[in-house]
This record gives sequence, C-alpha cells and structure tokens, in this order.
Amino acid sequence: MATDGRGTHPKDRNPVKAITAIGIVCAFGALLLASIMEGTNPMAFMNIPALLLIVGGTSGAVMASTNFQTFMAMPKGMIMSFKGSSVESSGVIQDMVALAEKARRNGLLALEEDVAKIDDAYTKKGLQLVVDGTDSDLVRTILESEVDGMAQRHGQIAGMFTTAGGFAPTLGIIGTVLGLVHVLENLSDPGKLGHLIAGAFVATLWGVMAANILWLPIANKLKRVSEMEVHHRELLLEGILSIQAGANPRVIEQKLLTYLAPKDREALEKTKAA
Repeated sequence: MATDGRGTHPKDRNPVKAITAIGIVCAFGALLLASIMEGTNPMAFMNIPALLLIVGGTSGAVMASTNFQTFMAMPKGMIMSFKGSSVESSGVIQDMVALAEKARRNGLLALEEDVAKIDDAYTKKGLQLVVDGTDSDLVRTILESEVDGMAQRHGQIAGMFTTAGGFAPTLGIIGTVLGLVHVLENLSDPGKLGHLIAGAFVATLWGVMAANILWLPIANKLKRVSEMEVHHRELLLEGILSIQAGANPRVIEQKLLTYLAPKDREALEKTKAA
C-alpha cells in the first residue's frame, strides 16, 4: 500500500477543491460593485496609510499574542486554507482491507514489507507498532496522542487568524481616530474637510473588511480542514487496531465505511463493481 504524505491513495485521489479564494474574491467583488453603484470612486479606498496600519498593526498584534514559531506558520496556514483538504479515505479503506487479508493469511509479520512502502508517517507508525507486537492499548494511546497533538497545532494556527479578525476592526477604528485628529488640525481650511473625513473612515472600512472577508473565513476553513484530518486519522486508527485484532477483512471494511458519507460509500461500491 503506497500512500502520499497525507494518507491519501494516489490513484484514487480526488482532492476537495478549495472555494476559499473564490469566496473571498466574490465578497470583495460584491463590495466593489456596490460602491460603484453608489457612485463611489474605488480609488478612494486606496489609502496607503490605512492599509499600512491594518496590515502592519494586525501582524504586530498577532505576533505579540503568540510565539514566533507559531506566527511563522501563518503563511503556511493561509496557503492551506486556499488549497483545502486533499484527504481521500475511500482508497485507504481498500488498502486497509488488503492488509487485513494478508495479515490473516500470513500473520502480522508479513506486513513488514508493506509498511516499508507506506509514505504516510501516521499509518506507517501505527502498522510498525503492530508488526513489532506492541500491546493494542499502547498502540491506541500512542496514535490518539498523535491525533491530539495534530489537532492542537492546527488549532493554534487557526486561532491566530481568529485573533487577527478581532484586532483588525479595532485597529481600523484607531486609524479613523488618527484621521479625525488630522481633520481637526485643518478646520481652518473647509475645502479639505470632506476629503480628509472620507480618508479617515477608510481605515475602519479596511479593518472590518479584512476581519470579515479574510481573517475569520480563513480561520473557519482551517478548523474545517483540521476536523477532516482528525476524522481521517480516526479511520486509520480503527483500521490499524482491527488488523492487529485479526478481525475479518469484510467486517473491517464495513466498520471503516461508517466513516464515509453515504454518497462516498455509493461511489466506492460503484468503483469496486466496475
């Protein structure tokens, strides 16, 4: 059984297409279209000081809220939110059944050659523990700790984007206050007041937009991706322990199929029939 680094089956891989980027573009597009329909010049939103305050201020506030190592994982988390999850469990179930059949026929030691071909670190560790004769309770404890650790790391990264979504609107308000201070400094020139007041409120606009169209959606997407990863590893854990227990391969298959949505089960059955 050869899987890629995330436990997916290469020949059956059907990545979940990320719609995060599409959603963000649609949201910004709707705001842009609405502003144009209202008669606003879109270039009025290109306020460099406001953007600098929102981007730089939010980044600094998030950095101050976490450690450097976690903060540096933020770009990776953003890329992951756009890519989505590539977990595909159907092929993994077929692989687990094949391993179970081989283990029942030739014994657990016969799986050692297959373990060496597995790329997914989680699956490889679990099956190696089984081949080495580790107690099933200890195997479960080790693998569950791996899942808990992964979920915690994912939660920290998603939490940074949630934190950014909280800071951005407040920093936008700060930018507006700074802009209004500048307005008060120019009360002697009424001709400039309209332009200066409009510019002052751009900071709040960018802060609210960044929070609700960028940071918070990315945080929610990362949480969903993490949930899918945890669910996939729970499937792998159940399969590994069932193989160790010497369960009937058909029973293992039916047990693992419960982790799939009904439509995915139907698709798997059609694939097997074909």
